[in-house]
Amino acid sequence: MATALPKPALCNVGRAREVITPPLGSSLAGYFHDRRGTRVRDDLHAKAVVIESEGSRLALVSCDLISVTADVVDAARQLIEAETGIRPHQVLVCATHTHTGPEMRRSSVVERSDAWAEALPRHIADAVRRAAEGLVPATLRAGSIDVEGYSFNRLFRLTDGSEQFGSRGRDDEVIAEAGPIDPQLQALSAFDAEGNLLALLVNFALHADVIGGGSADFISADWPGELGKAIAAVYGPDAVTLLLQGTCGDINHSIHTPTNLPRGGPAKAVQLGRALAGAAMAAMERAEPMTSIPLDAHVETLAVPYYTRDDALFAEVAALKAREKLGDFERYLIERCESWPHDGQLADVPVQTLRIGPVAIVALPAEIFVRIGLEIKQWSPSEATFVVELANARASTYVPTTDQAERGAYGAKPILSRWLCADAGRRMADAALVMLHRMFRVPMAPSKG
Repeated sequence: MATALPKPALCNVGRAREVITPPLGSSLAGYFHDRRGTRVRDDLHAKAVVIESEGSRLALVSCDLISVTADVVDAARQLIEAETGIRPHQVLVCATHTHTGPEMRRSSVVERSDAWAEALPRHIADAVRRAAEGLVPATLRAGSIDVEGYSFNRLFRLTDGSEQFGSRGRDDEVIAEAGPIDPQLQALSAFDAEGNLLALLVNFALHADVIGGGSADFISADWPGELGKAIAAVYGPDAVTLLLQGTCGDINHSIHTPTNLPRGGPAKAVQLGRALAGAAMAAMERAEPMTSIPLDAHVETLAVPYYTRDDALFAEVAALKAREKLGDFERYLIERCESWPHDGQLADVPVQTLRIGPVAIVALPAEIFVRIGLEIKQWSPSEATFVVELANARASTYVPTTDQAERGAYGAKPILSRWLCADAGRRMADAALVMLHRMFRVPMAPSKG
């Protein structure tokens, strides 16, 4: 005799988007030289989803930015709480990591537009407020699918035990890629009573540095923007797609073998957007509706040691200064190392965990190497775990694994790309897992908010 299926659970879902495109002439973040956005290829957005279930609410916001910073997120959360009642720990704000958007940090290679940045919390809060005002009954579905052939580990292990970005220059010493990829694309979707897609949250690990490169002179959301366009082309313009960027600190789009397919630029961004949209559709269309949707959220701020300069780093800087010619990369390294203010200090590193029914979300404040995300997924107690990088703050540029932190590759280079101690990634992962096991083990009483 067939067992009756539990009925799908109903919750309330609202979604909204706000344009956050900076003015023309703004500096573009992500490279070691200044690039200016002289035209807008496609607008940047802050996209928000609010979920209400069993007396609780969560807000998730994805911004088409290279990162978010604590000052912007804190200001946005204050506005959101005042205007919607959703408490700060129940709000996740993350970045897609586009490299054709404005700089977010105040002290970087290029200038941050303070006037634009000061207006950003208002835009984020407006997106959440409008989403909260537009709640409608909905069902949630969580699905996943493995997607290969679009993401590649960009670091290579050498015969001397070190690692480097890319395989060129020391080809005879390259053994293989220095790490895995995470092929899993996860989709959390919300459908209304008529079967219309309201919102889609996509979690996939792939750097958003495809469309422009070092010569970019335009503003664009890169492939995450194309992903949203492709979903809207099928499900209608009111469907809002949020990319919750996966742990892609060492993951790029560049294939390591010969190909006649696009390798970069707008054509590659469009290809990725369409392909990943197709995968997301396949995942969500076969996913069963959730039958229970408890919500929960917690934030724990870790005190993690900053990297402290040592004799080896000072010797490297001295050797660079002795060279006759230096590139942008080397000049920036010298400047950052000589002005580094954090020797012996501790960094505030917020780790956030959320629960949406059987789905867990872990939000980390940096570019995270993929092995850390895979470890969190492996030991998580939930049926599905979205590990989201570049969320809520920017505690470091990159966070490598403990062993990779000392192997010299870009992403592990002290001060230039790694601001924290070598063990920071393990500390974040361990804290997140403790929080998740507590969250999924203890029965939750609904909390207002």
